[in-house]
Order: sequence, then structure tokens, then C-alpha cells
Amino acid sequence: MAPSGTLIFIGANGSSGIPASEHLLKTYPQYTAVLTVRDATDADANTRTLRETISRYPKAKATIHQVDLSKLSSAHAFASNISSQIKAGELPPIKAIICSAYCWNLVSDPEFTEDGYEKTFQVSHLSHVAIVLRLLDCFAPDGGRVEMISSEAHYRRKQVLSPYITDVPVDMDRLIHPLPDPNKQGHGFIRYATVKLVNTVWAYALNRHLQKDPRFRNITAVAMNPGTIGDARVFQTNTPSNIQYVQRYLVQPLLPIISRLNLQVRTAKQVGADMIELAVSDKYAGDRCYFTQLNKDEPDPIVLDEAVQERLWLKSAEWCNITAENCALKLD
Repeated sequence: MAPSGTLIFIGANGSSGIPASEHLLKTYPQYTAVLTVRDATDADANTRTLRETISRYPKAKATIHQVDLSKLSSAHAFASNISSQIKAGELPPIKAIICSAYCWNLVSDPEFTEDGYEKTFQVSHLSHVAIVLRLLDCFAPDGGRVEMISSEAHYRRKQVLSPYITDVPVDMDRLIHPLPDPNKQGHGFIRYATVKLVNTVWAYALNRHLQKDPRFRNITAVAMNPGTIGDARVFQTNTPSNIQYVQRYLVQPLLPIISRLNLQVRTAKQVGADMIELAVSDKYAGDRCYFTQLNKDEPDPIVLDEAVQERLWLKSAEWCNITAENCALKLD
């Protein structure tokens, strides 16, 4: 019998989220899809597209849930709801959680959420952490997969869109409270690159802690660089007009040619399919590492530093209000 269970996709109406959802419903129809979006109403054009995609598969087991990742209360409420449904038998146990949602801002000073954290960091990391750690005891008895979406930008080297180099700061408060910088684009992009580095470090920390606990040893975490999405919608918002212009009138029309010349540049459809395959395919079962697309790869060396992993692990749990009372995994 083909494996089944619940797959949670965080950020399901994003550029790669919609084709990922379709790939799941078409290729792995035995799974129950729990799809989160920021706005679940039809006022959101992307949610309408996601709902239309689901409608093409009338036998699909899929639901859309509104979760505002810029509010930790929303992330915790979602986790509580899903946990209650699984424990009541209304949903099958979890087999995979794909943490795909993110945002960036390359045009203004850092934005802060009502929780007091820099928005890119909270939406792209902290809310994912809260959901994953709250739901570990809802995974299937034989385990499953947590997939953090990383990026080539996580490497500590010069980036095309920024003169700065990303890092995990010694003063971790700089992650949640970055200082303003006159170079809005450079500083904004490095916040994005930094959160992708943090996602990757945290995946390795999660693996170490999962393997310490016999109850959770069969849950595996991976960090995946899916490639640069040439037709990503993120370029349409909070992005300088010159970058928007290049992406719309040069990159998108020439994407078939560019993707052949640079294998890191891909379509949202390709990326979405890979996300699902890495999460549920038997081919990758048991892997605990960093992937570039569907190939095992080496992350930036700092990712393997267990002292850095542990500092980030503890601070992430603290920032997103994870405690011994709401997480079944021992945090220290």
C-alpha cells in the first residue's frame, strides 16, 4: 500500500506553492493536503487560483487554511487546530511539513510585526518553527519529513543584489531587530539571505534534537535550495522598479533559454514538483542533509557548527514562544 498521511504546505498560494499543490494532488492523491495561505478569501487572486487548481481534482483531499505568519498567535492557533483534528481522527497523522512561505522588502527600512520582530525573519522562519515544533507529536508513528526551503543565497559570499555578506551574528538579537541602513536594496536582500541561512542551520539543529529522542528519530529534516525561480511573483512587490523591469521583460520571456544556460534558474512549476518529491518520495526517505534541487550538496560550513546550531535553536524557540508545555520534544 502506498504511504499516506497529511502533508502540510506552508505558503501554498505562492509562486511555487500552487504548482507544488497540483503535483501533490496529481501524483500522490493518497495524501491529505493541508494548505496554508495568508488570505483564504476569494479576494486574493492567488488563493482563487489555488482553489481552482484543487477543483480540477474532485477526489482530492485538500483544505485551505488562513494563517497570517506575521502573527505568532495565528501560527500557534493553526498548530492547535491541526493537532486537535489529528488527535480526534479527523485528519490522518502528519507525514510531511514543507516550510515554503517567505517575504522580502528591498525598498524600505525593516518592517516589524505586532510581535516586535523584523517581518522577513518572522514570516520566513519563526512562524515555521512554531508550527513544526508544536506538531511533532502529530507525525505518523513511522516518522516523516520536515522540509525547510533554503537558497543559494545562504552561502556567506558576495551576492548579486547586495554588497553585504550574510552571517549568523554573535548578537542574535540583530536577527529580530536589524538596524536601518541607507542601502535599502542591499540591506533588504541580506535580510532575506540571512533568513535562508538561518532556515538551513535550524534544519540541522532540528535533526540533532530529533535523533536524541526515541519517539522522534524517524522524523527527518532537510534544507533544500530549489534554485532561483525566474517567474517568481516576489519580484512584483517590495522590489526596486529596475529589478521588476528586468524580471518582467527580460528574465521571464527568456526563461527557457536562461534556464538552459544556468541550471540554478528554474520555473515555479519545476521547483514546486521538486519540493513535493523531496518531501514524500521513497527515494529520499531517511535523508538528513542539504539539497540543491534534488541532489545532495554541502551547505555553507557555518551550518555544520553545532555551537551555532544550538544558539539559534534555543533563541528560535524562545522568540516564538515554544516551551516544554506546548512542545513534545525536549528543547535543551
